Amino acid sequence: MQTENTNLPITKELIGLNLLERYTGSKVDAFQKYIILTNFSAYVELFAEFTNTRVHHGSAMNVCHDDRNNISIINYGVGSPVAALVIDLISLIHPIATINLGLCGGLRDEFHVGEYFNPVAAIREEGTSMAYIPARCPALSSFVIQRFICDELEQSKLIYHNGVIHTTNVRFWEFNEDFKKNLIEEKAQAIDMECATLFSVGYARRIPVGALMLITDLPFKLSGIKTKASSEMVFKDYAENHVKIAITVLKNMQKKESEGFNYEF
Repeated sequence: MQTENTNLPITKELIGLNLLERYTGSKVDAFQKYIILTNFSAYVELFAEFTNTRVHHGSAMNVCHDDRNNISIINYGVGSPVAALVIDLISLIHPIATINLGLCGGLRDEFHVGEYFNPVAAIREEGTSMAYIPARCPALSSFVIQRFICDELEQSKLIYHNGVIHTTNVRFWEFNEDFKKNLIEEKAQAIDMECATLFSVGYARRIPVGALMLITDLPFKLSGIKTKASSEMVFKDYAENHVKIAITVLKNMQKKESEGFNYEF
């Protein structure tokens, strides 16, 4: 797809596709129909290693494309504004399924670092999603994608938890007693910075979005707050499997699609 022709009329699609190429350093035609989203360059590097493909670096994001398995991965950065931006941009290439690989804080005593969280819905406290759907609308992940994720986790005999994730744009909330009191009252089971935005913007743009979240800290306890050392440990011990699960899930979804299953949003 050519996006550099200056004779083309200026449209939202043209500007969006130009942004996608500039931000990712990758031609639009290279993007595949099944997409993994993440916040980490290390995940893109792992994907490139697993699929024997190369990483493209743009002005704001880095990506990798595996055209043999019809999967692309995008590291879009951190926070709700860029989460909304990446969904807006990939909506122009109409992906069939999108999985966010994120990290989250576990808010239940029975949770442990290294377990997975399956977010069926997200509390919209990040603000960005209000520009896309009304405040009264819930932020729901794609049931179909989450079902495939759960099937894979169960077949791999991995521990995971289902529930609601609280998405916030507040940093250092762990030291804010009023914030923590609100979390307890609403009974959220996990917390992150992007899920509600991804789900809401995906719904607004008719892009199926799911998530596989890895519990990396237990922030209700001071000893459980993520540090540089604990973060490095998590990447060392769990990152490879996190990426491999997403690849397997998207391959399974493609197999089902080839058998006639319709993922239309």
